[in-house]
Amino acid sequence: MLGLRNTIELMNSNDFKERFVAEYVQTKIRYDALHKMLVKYKAGTLSFTPQCSYELLTEQAGFMGQYLHCLEVRAEIEGVKLPDSELVFSKVCKNE
Repeated sequence: MLGLRNTIELMNSNDFKERFVAEYVQTKIRYDALHKMLVKYKAGTLSFTPQCSYELLTEQAGFMGQYLHCLEVRAEIEGVKLPDSELVFSKVCKNE
C-alpha cells in the first residue's frame, strides 16, 4: 500500500508540477483512509471508538473531497497530469 512516505521525493522537487502531484497524492491518501474509516464507523465495525462524531468526520471528508476537486480542476487548467489510481501513484512516487 502506498503511503505518505512515498511522496517525499516529489514533495521536495524543484518542479512545481511534481510538488503539485505530491500534494494531490497526499491528500488523496488521507481522504481514502478517512473514507474507509467512515464506512467502518457507520457499519459498526471499527476496531476503536473515535472521539469525534461521525458527523464531524463526514464534514471533514466533504471538505477534503472539495479540495481534491479543486486540485483536479486546477491540474486540468495548468496541464498537470495527475495519477488516477494507487497503481499509478506508486509509479509516480519513485521512492517506494
